[in-house]
Amino acid sequence: MSESPTAIAENRTTSSAARLGWALLIFATLYVCYFSHLGAIGFVGPDEPRYAWIARDMAETGDWVTPRLYGKPWFEKPPLFYWGAALCFKYLGVSEAAARLPSAISALLATLALAWLAWRLYGAETARWLLLLLPTSVGMIGFSHAAATDMPFSGMLTIAMVCAAVILGLTRNENTPILPRTPWLALLLFGFFLGLAVLAKGPAGIILSGGAVFFWALFTKRWHDAFRLFHPVALASFCATALPWYILCASRNPDFFRIFIVEHNFKRFLTPEFQHIQPFWYYGPILLAALFPWTAIFLWSFIAGSSQSWKNRTLSHATGFFLAWAMFCVAFFSISQSKLPGYILPAVPAIGLLLARSCTSLAASHNKSFGLVMLGLGIFSVCACLRLGWSDTHVLAKLVAFRPMIFFLLMLLSLPSVVLGGIFLLSSKRLARSLALVIAMVPALATIANFGWIVSHAPAFVFSPNYLAREIQNDRIPIDNLRVSGVTRSFRYGLNFYLHMEIADWDRDPSREVYLFTDSVSERCAKQPEGMQCSDLWGAQERLDTFDVFHLTPTPLPNGPASSGQPQ
Repeated sequence: MSESPTAIAENRTTSSAARLGWALLIFATLYVCYFSHLGAIGFVGPDEPRYAWIARDMAETGDWVTPRLYGKPWFEKPPLFYWGAALCFKYLGVSEAAARLPSAISALLATLALAWLAWRLYGAETARWLLLLLPTSVGMIGFSHAAATDMPFSGMLTIAMVCAAVILGLTRNENTPILPRTPWLALLLFGFFLGLAVLAKGPAGIILSGGAVFFWALFTKRWHDAFRLFHPVALASFCATALPWYILCASRNPDFFRIFIVEHNFKRFLTPEFQHIQPFWYYGPILLAALFPWTAIFLWSFIAGSSQSWKNRTLSHATGFFLAWAMFCVAFFSISQSKLPGYILPAVPAIGLLLARSCTSLAASHNKSFGLVMLGLGIFSVCACLRLGWSDTHVLAKLVAFRPMIFFLLMLLSLPSVVLGGIFLLSSKRLARSLALVIAMVPALATIANFGWIVSHAPAFVFSPNYLAREIQNDRIPIDNLRVSGVTRSFRYGLNFYLHMEIADWDRDPSREVYLFTDSVSERCAKQPEGMQCSDLWGAQERLDTFDVFHLTPTPLPNGPASSGQPQ
């Protein structure tokens, strides 16, 4: 019997309401995870203030070819991030949020492109899971809020790999239209976005995409499809995107290729010269942390998926593509002599898609084991966070006042595992899976939003030197006479950016009046040069933790004029 017109109308209304609800949830997730609290704290670490300085210099000077740090050419990274941040500075003003906006936009574009691929390959349910799981992972949230090259590189490479999947024919299945034999648009976009990846971080983009496709073709024996990536359209698009800047920059700076290619690529990979030495297994814990709070899904999917593939002796070509993408990235940088957490960020989107697929297919057929693992690991995480949050020893020594709330939020972020585990343990039906995903998003989004609030209300000097720079300006300390000693690279580069000048080291010249900024107790007045008078400008107020400023003036000669010795 056919449905009545009333029933059909009710089904359409329900379907429309469900689509609207999913759209609102996805929109809220993408906004909260990628765009909220972009400027909550000042620049952190040594890279953010340096990259922001270069971008500001481009916007101020109009030189969009040669990156310059403190007036000198700086060829550590290509210019894609600098261009994006400089444009944001020019049209939105100079701020931390403007500097981090290119990373947030890159994360959004990569997530949407990957969701489109998930929809074409596996259907709308997998795409929804991806749009909610991937943005709420710690790795994507953290690097989308960083004024650095990692997320622009990962985002552009992800979109290029999505285009590569189309060119390789992975999207041709019974649920999608047959693509033309030569997908011209995919070829054009593949070359374009791979060129942008090379402009974001250099030849690593070619190596990662080429290595992943090579091992996928080796596994599937589909060499003919792999060679389609060398289509003249793709090559022309890549060259037109990436080569002009490299050629122009090299023509203006003869040392460019030696410094950028040899020192910052080959030497960084092959030698420990840059002091980022870590053990071979370094990226294992980093990957688990980057996937939090969905680490339990990753561990279960890895074990259950490996077991099923071994038992069936089969693996789909699409799954093989994503595995080759993620595994080659991790293996390649594990071999490197220089290791930083952001290097394996390009592997996270591929793993996110595999996790979303596991939740809609593998977990549905193994709902009992999936539910037990998620429930067990979720409860363990909650208990661990509670124990760590109220212990006497903790790593966030400077955040004593915020410790209970921070670890309460970490515990709350562990609740999605408990929710997913409990619902999957009871049922494997599609409605139950959708309900589990919706409920799990509530504590996840609440945690992310409140964690941003806590960070924005924490003592500013704990994270960034922007507060210190404001104090120096408020005290009207002459910037030209300011010197630093015993200060970490992060705070020194940050002061340089916020004070808009490069602060020199203290040369201990007893004939020159200086204002000495330091966070090293050993550098305080006990070690000032002979023949100088010292006054402590900040120590009496005890307002900036271990940071201090000293006014050092030459001691006046017995019969000579006396120096005022007063701060200006």
